Amino acid sequence: MITIPYLTAVSTYFSYGLLFAFGQLRDYSRRIFDWWSTNNLHGYAPICLAHEDFYIRRLYHRIQDCFGRPISSAPDAWVDVVERYSNDNNKTLKRTTKSTRCLNLGSYNYLGFGSFDEYCTPRVIESLKKFSASTCSSRVDAGTTSVHAELEECVANYVGKPAAIVTGMGFATNSAIIPVLIGKGGLIISDSLNHTSIVNGARGSGATIRVFQHNTPAHLERVLKEQIAEGQPRTHRPWKKIIVVVEGIYSMEGEICQLPEIVSICKKYKAYVYLDEAHSIGAIGKTGRGVCELLGVDTADVDIMMGTFTKSFGSCGGYIAGSKDLIQYLKYHCPAHLYATSISTPSAQQIISAIKVILGEDGSNRGAQKLAKIRENSNFFRAELQKMGFEVLGDNDSPVMPIMLYNPAKIPAFSRECLRENVAVVVVGFPATPLLLARARICISASHSREDLVKALQVISKAGDLTGIKYFPAAPKKQEEERDAIKLD
Repeated sequence: MITIPYLTAVSTYFSYGLLFAFGQLRDYSRRIFDWWSTNNLHGYAPICLAHEDFYIRRLYHRIQDCFGRPISSAPDAWVDVVERYSNDNNKTLKRTTKSTRCLNLGSYNYLGFGSFDEYCTPRVIESLKKFSASTCSSRVDAGTTSVHAELEECVANYVGKPAAIVTGMGFATNSAIIPVLIGKGGLIISDSLNHTSIVNGARGSGATIRVFQHNTPAHLERVLKEQIAEGQPRTHRPWKKIIVVVEGIYSMEGEICQLPEIVSICKKYKAYVYLDEAHSIGAIGKTGRGVCELLGVDTADVDIMMGTFTKSFGSCGGYIAGSKDLIQYLKYHCPAHLYATSISTPSAQQIISAIKVILGEDGSNRGAQKLAKIRENSNFFRAELQKMGFEVLGDNDSPVMPIMLYNPAKIPAFSRECLRENVAVVVVGFPATPLLLARARICISASHSREDLVKALQVISKAGDLTGIKYFPAAPKKQEEERDAIKLD
């Protein structure tokens, strides 16, 4: 868990208090001036009440130039960021025809498949010419092609499961499939920092939801014991089924799941394991097979394996892999399969081609090189940030590394300073994170060169000094000089 320095917590609360107070004052003033203005609602209630969009109007709009920045190029190591301007104090932003070439530290392009690839791109273009851009149908109607069948077989073999089902959207894979797996009378035990898609899916299922402390197997076991002993609310009948939901790499923390311990506990109490590998599949493990390969967990011990194709594979959509009976059941009941338009054939072909590159089936060793590069880049960048004095979350080998900002004023300051130096970063604040835990989330790619990373470190270090986010003492200069000498050698 994150331990916030006392003074940092006090100053952060004080900053939010000031913003809230001035926002309320402005709202009160607006109500006075609007008293004489014409009401055009004609009896309708306001579609957005003042208190419902207070955060957007009084806090988010002030810094929204730091979010949703449009790009005009492929999300490679360098990206073209479209310049914008505002004439109404950031309430609305207008695009210009100009763009700035920036070092990309925000995209999930972990293995570099997001741009042109000598093996993948020609096959995607060929698929586009043969099948068109969309199937214009759901999978159960006219939306299944030979490429979709090949993709599901390819994914199942890759992750080590008997069968798989693919969907056209990663978020919907969790939010639409979890309610199919469990309902009233069931129990979902979820990590406290699970992704919103998992939270939405769990809430939509109708099952009872309990939360355990983030990545803490001991607390998970305590929750399981209590819930099994108590049974269902009111009736105290045994639970129909229990599913424990965790992530391989937590997207806002960069931490790797303690999967071996969690699997062992779930086996002990006969609970199913649902593993979300959105950020870990393709990015970690000797052959990119995710957290199971990295930590030595048999995939047979993970009942439901979920992942997305938007990160390591440079495409879109998601998958569920499991037993043949489970996948057949989902094909009959999952709304993402029955009603949603199937994943486009070119996107499916991109995934197949990317997996072949990763496994070396393209006749080269580029896949192994990419996996070695993402691991090397991630560990180098994380170590250098920590030596500079930044508070960096996450584990080694994880390509996601959050830099803690805390104070709301430091969110735009850090983002704008980096952009000024042609480095594009993603900053994250409430409600995506708890109120006090704003951060910049750095995503490293195999397409980044060492020169790219050194430039990024120089810019981030300068921005860190200006914004005061180096919460720890930097490494001694003597050690830095020795490290530089080793690099030169």
